[in-house]
Parts: sequence; structure tokens; C-alpha cells
Amino acid sequence: MGTQARTDEDYTHKPTDEQLAKQKAIDDWLPITSSRNAKWWYSAFHNVTAMVGAGVLSLPYAMAELGWGPGVAILVLSWVITLYTLWQMVEMHEMVPGKRFDRYHELGQYAFGEKLGLYIVVPQQLVVEVGVCIVYMVTGGRSLKKFHDLVCSTCKQIKLTYFIMIFASVHFVLSHLPNFNSISGVSLAAAVMSLSYSTIAWTASVHKGVQPDVQYGYKAKSTAGTVFNFLSALGDVAFAYAGHNVVLEIQATIPSTPEKPSKGPMWRGVIVAYIVVALCYFPVALIGYWMYGNAVEDNILISLQKPVWLIAMANMFVVVHVIGSYQIYAMPVFDMIETLLVKKLHFKPSWFLRFFVRNLYVGLTMFVGITFPFFGGLLSFFGGFAFAPTTYFLPCVMWLAIYKPRKYGLSWWTNWICIILGLLLMILSPIGGLRQIIIQAKTYSFYS
Repeated sequence: MGTQARTDEDYTHKPTDEQLAKQKAIDDWLPITSSRNAKWWYSAFHNVTAMVGAGVLSLPYAMAELGWGPGVAILVLSWVITLYTLWQMVEMHEMVPGKRFDRYHELGQYAFGEKLGLYIVVPQQLVVEVGVCIVYMVTGGRSLKKFHDLVCSTCKQIKLTYFIMIFASVHFVLSHLPNFNSISGVSLAAAVMSLSYSTIAWTASVHKGVQPDVQYGYKAKSTAGTVFNFLSALGDVAFAYAGHNVVLEIQATIPSTPEKPSKGPMWRGVIVAYIVVALCYFPVALIGYWMYGNAVEDNILISLQKPVWLIAMANMFVVVHVIGSYQIYAMPVFDMIETLLVKKLHFKPSWFLRFFVRNLYVGLTMFVGITFPFFGGLLSFFGGFAFAPTTYFLPCVMWLAIYKPRKYGLSWWTNWICIILGLLLMILSPIGGLRQIIIQAKTYSFYS
């Protein structure tokens, strides 16, 4: 009696201390937000591991399909544009005082609205991260097989399927490392390996010298074939610059205060990473193409048959590197799935939940990798389809939506040029990749 009806204002009260404590406990358990004590060099090698993937080995092949002029222009342009969009993401991480956008989709939600931001960012980010994990399953398996065939040329041939399973077995163990900082050792080893096998690829090419009957013309006999190959090569280049999908998640691990925001150390790490990227990409792409011309394989290490010990070692380096890369790309996926289960479906955060989720994910990526190992075609198809938006132009769209730079000013023009080039890349490169998949699928038998 005499009690007043509650008004709407009472329902919009701030969360209680108990709710805040529960929220903090969940954040302390989730892989992205559980550890914030990374140093700037963590950012450097995480970014190198994320960026310099197996894609670097297909760059000479991409050059052969693009030709000297367009090839060099596209490589340099991609390096400049992706460094610019990476800078934008580092800047936007803490643009709201007192708040950090720890995940790509959180930034998307701020730029485009709660629902739309999720719909725009999450599907693309998942396609990239899951796509990379699948492609790396295949790459790891192939490099192990190549190592086995080189070291033991008289041994009985073993199916690629088994090598992919061997590669996956490592991830059934490593996937249980809780967060980004806990995989920093794996990531550092991977970053060192990427520089090592890239150096082996171009120095061994120099040692072999320009091949006797080298040709630099387009390989395809028909105009249509040349055009399709050109488009698929664009996808290969886009795939090579795919590190943006995990950049906010990497920055989330760096401590931040109003006096010393995380963007300082993060940017220092990015600059170091991009210098390493240039040292890996440009020599491999240009020297590999110069030595072999259009006869180069879609993995430069296959073209380099001798010296056997060196090429075997390079393949083993690739294996170690893609182990680290797989983990870097899997971590945000684990974070998404675990966030959904714990926050939305109210599962209890426990080691058993994590054990089940992560093993299931590794098992699924292994299964898809075994079923569809069309390496080259998959690269360019995914490259254009999802890597171009998240790497080349989505950061620019967010920048325009949030900062609203002066119309026709320098920032406005720069962003719009990146958006147009990125859109062209997204539309054109999957066409070439899809054609390659169709051609390879004709001669392919399942689980061979």
C-alpha cells in the first residue's frame, strides 16, 4: 500500500557493483582482454606473424601473372595503403576517452551502430580468420610433405591428408594457451622463421641465377586466360596483406593510461613489422620473378629444387611459421565464440568449455583443409572476397563515419581513393580465384 509505481527511469539504472564484478571476471577470462601487459615489441612480432604468411611464397607467381609494371605498382601501392589503414586502426583504438575498442567488431559497432556494425564486420572478419586457418592447415601439411619427400626421396609416398593431420595435432595442444600474451613465444619463433624462409627463397634464387630460357610474357595463351590470371594475382597480393583483422586485438594486450596511450608502443611495433614485411615481400617477389620469369611455381620453394638441405630447411621454417600464424588468427575466433557462449548463452567460464570449443574449431579447420586443398585458388578467392574490405577500405569507411573530415580535403580524398581501389580489388579478384578453383577441381579427387 502506498508504494509508487516504478518509472522507466528506474529500469535504466547503472549496473550494480555485483554486475560490474561479474563482467570484470568474464573479461579477465576471455582471451583478448585477460592480459594487458604486452610490450611494444610484442606488437612487432605479432604483426609480422599475422602479416607475412605463406602468401609471400606465391608473390613471384603473382608477379608472373601481373607483369613487371603492374606487378611492382600493385605491390608498392598495397604496402602504402595497408600501412595507412593500419595507422587509422591504431589511432581509432582509443579515440573515445576512457574506452578501448579491443575488437574489430566493437569499432564497427561504434562507427555503424550496434546491430549494423556487427553485421558488417563479424562475417568478414570470420571469413578472413577461419579462411586463413584453413589455408594454413593446407600450407603446413604441404610443407611437411615437401620436407619429407626431400629428406627421404626413396621412402614410400604418404598422402597429403596425413601430413595435414600431423600439422593439426600441434594445434590440438597449442590452442589451449589462454590468451595473446601466452602465445608470444610461438609468435616470436614464427616471425623469425618468416624472415628466414623469405631470405632463403630470394638468396637461393640469386644463387641459381637467371634461368637459360627465361620469359617474362604472360603465360596464358588466350586474352581471357591472361585477364583471369591477372585478377586472381590481385587476390594473392590482397592475401599477403591480411594482418589488419587482428590488429585491434593485438593492441588490446598493450597497457594504456591517459598519459601513455597504447597507440605509441603499438605504432612503434607496426613500423618495425612493416619494415620486416618489406624486407620479406619485395626481394622474394621481384628476384623470384626475375630469375624464373613466367615458369615460376605458385610456391617459389617448389621451383627451387637444390640445394636439397636448404630447401628442406626452408619448408620446415614455413611449418613453424604457419603454426604461429594459425594461433594468431585463431585467438580472435576463440574470443568471439567464448564471448557468445559466456555472455549471451550464460555458460559458466570454465576450462572444460574452452577445451571443447577450441578442439572442435581445430578439428573443423583440419577437416575442411583435408577436403579442399586447392591452395592457390583458395588464396585469391578469399583474398579478394574478405581480405580487401577488412584491410584496404573498411578502416577508411569507419574513419569517414567517425571523424567526418572536411569534404574535398586531403584526408577525405585519401580515404575515398583507398575505398575505390579496395572495392575494385574486392569485386575483381574473386572472379580469377573462382576460375582457378574450377579448373583445379576438374582433376581433383577427394581425400587423395
